[in-house]
Amino acid sequence: MRIGDFRASYAHDESLLITWVQRSWMIGFVLLLLVFPWVGGSYFTYLACLTGIHVIAAMGLNIVTGFAGQISLGHAAFMGIGCYTVAFLDKWGVPFYITLPLAGLASALIGVLVGIPSLRIKGLYLAVATLAAQFILMFVFREWDSVTGGVRGVNIAPAQLWGWVINTDRDMYYVIMACAGLLLLGARNLLRTHVGRSFIAIRDKDISAEVLGIDLFRGKLMAFALGSFYAGVAGGLMGYFYRAITPEHFTFTLSIFYLAAIIVGGLGTVLGTILGAAFMTLVPEVLRSVVTLLTLWAPNAMELLSPMREMVFGALIIAFLIFEPHGLVEMWRRIRRFFHLWPFKT
Repeated sequence: MRIGDFRASYAHDESLLITWVQRSWMIGFVLLLLVFPWVGGSYFTYLACLTGIHVIAAMGLNIVTGFAGQISLGHAAFMGIGCYTVAFLDKWGVPFYITLPLAGLASALIGVLVGIPSLRIKGLYLAVATLAAQFILMFVFREWDSVTGGVRGVNIAPAQLWGWVINTDRDMYYVIMACAGLLLLGARNLLRTHVGRSFIAIRDKDISAEVLGIDLFRGKLMAFALGSFYAGVAGGLMGYFYRAITPEHFTFTLSIFYLAAIIVGGLGTVLGTILGAAFMTLVPEVLRSVVTLLTLWAPNAMELLSPMREMVFGALIIAFLIFEPHGLVEMWRRIRRFFHLWPFKT
């Protein structure tokens, strides 16, 4: 049982993993990630890749909405910008390790433009503004044939890294997990900087934050830029993973998916982002398995799968907002506290 929390130095207080138990769990988790493609099979490796992409994109939305309090309903469109940037640069033979950062920067630039109205509007009005950006960018994706391929979409060649052709799910798994690890580490450290603290101040009370000397315009634009950068990188990875992309990959439904993920996981937390994205990625697969079993008794059950997905997303958002507004991360914290104090009551 934990009986104290002793931090003998400033470096110890600032460390991400404070106890040896946390460090041991992290080492074990990293080792599990390294061996997972060799023991999980092709199907679960595919799901892990998809989960990693969703974690990166959801982390970007959590920076905007969870950390800075700016509601965005156009996150999927920023992923599309990153994906089509990768597709365009790939035609010119730009290396994989350059296209991904450029995809993030292209999305960040558009994110700044979309974030400009956030100085004058907020709440529902800002949500409508970002929703408008979603539909405007979707129109561009469908009509700019020379760059996006229109409704037909574009094909992207396999990524290459110093002669290593990344053309299998197993290869992409390691690339996606490496990118996810670096970006999650960056987000976790962001909260420990003055920038992250200014985001939280803007989220909690923007007028008081401005009185304290925080530049609201700069802070809000920086939040949109960082969140869009994450979305752009996730979109670029999605392009290399799917290899064939159409505008239908970045619809409004995907934006709602990420909003549901951060609400279900926990707003303003890195762990909540991971839990929420993983949970929302696995829910459709569980539904598909359930419907497949139901087809043994009801042959038309598969026709219900598509509308059921949207219904489940909406029901999950409502349920967590009512019964667990802090998300899955709060459930995890309660479990940890139980074992910390066991056999005594919390």
